[in-house]
Amino acid sequence: MRKIKEVLRLQFGEGLSRRQVAAATGLPYTTLADYLARARRAGLGWPLPEGLDDAALEARLFTRAALPATAARPLPDWAALDRELRKGKNVTLALLHLEYKEQHPTGYQYTQFCRHYHAWRGTVDLVMRQEHKAGEKCFVDWAGQTMPIIDPATGEISLEAQIFVGVLGASSFTYAEAFPSQELVHWIAGHTHAFEAWGGCPRIVVPDNPRTGVTKAHRYEPILNRSYEEMAAHYGVAVIPARPRRPRDKALAEIGVQVVQRWILARLRKRQFFGVAELNAAIAQLLAWLTSVRSRSSRARARSCSKRSTGRRSGRSPRPATSSPPGRPPR
Repeated sequence: MRKIKEVLRLQFGEGLSRRQVAAATGLPYTTLADYLARARRAGLGWPLPEGLDDAALEARLFTRAALPATAARPLPDWAALDRELRKGKNVTLALLHLEYKEQHPTGYQYTQFCRHYHAWRGTVDLVMRQEHKAGEKCFVDWAGQTMPIIDPATGEISLEAQIFVGVLGASSFTYAEAFPSQELVHWIAGHTHAFEAWGGCPRIVVPDNPRTGVTKAHRYEPILNRSYEEMAAHYGVAVIPARPRRPRDKALAEIGVQVVQRWILARLRKRQFFGVAELNAAIAQLLAWLTSVRSRSSRARARSCSKRSTGRRSGRSPRPATSSPPGRPPR
């Protein structure tokens, strides 16, 4: 709903053209036109009426095409029906309608049944499920929260330490480290230290689009910083940045950042640190505790897996003999 509100604000409030609104919001032109058509049919403009929350806005924009259900003609559970349709082999809407009519003889006929189903589908935000193989991907990002470093001479805050977070795709094994800034040297150091902590390199690194690592963000062909490219070549990994304004491409990084902020940084909020090294020592201690807690739950899940999965080798490739890229000082 936030995206739709932004579309209405830019179109009706700021008076931008449709193509300008599409470029600003990152929406396809056809999707933007559909949103505006729904808003016109609902009689909505900008500003929105007082008291119109997200649920009410969604109801006015997306449920008008659905016909009301009655006690005599109830509607099925569309979510369960959709799962049957996608996962069941040779399952069709006609078969599901036949089963529906067997349970509700006075229910909707096939045409209206399909209309209800497609109206429901129009309200669902489709998300592609990502399957992560062991050692294939890691997701990296800077945490939004910083940690203050105190100057022992003055007692004032000398800098706000930036927190680097890396997460392995399959295991969600998380690495975190504090740095004085988000400069390129610290960005690359975060990667190399994460590889050392994991004991190997993933095949693909998925960052956001930070200015230190990505010179020019692009949907299909982003341009990487040259030093960042050299680091990737040294470790034999591919860097594939997430698409701009597509947080779901790096959902594990977002979750990893949230875990670090809630279970590490939040627990350190009452402590004072007089150096980045001191802060990293505290982070490492809590990170070890967090890893042990999560590994116990992972082992419990692994007991229920088949014996075939226990013999699989890790997909991570070994690190090079020299742990630091050419021209970079060792840790």
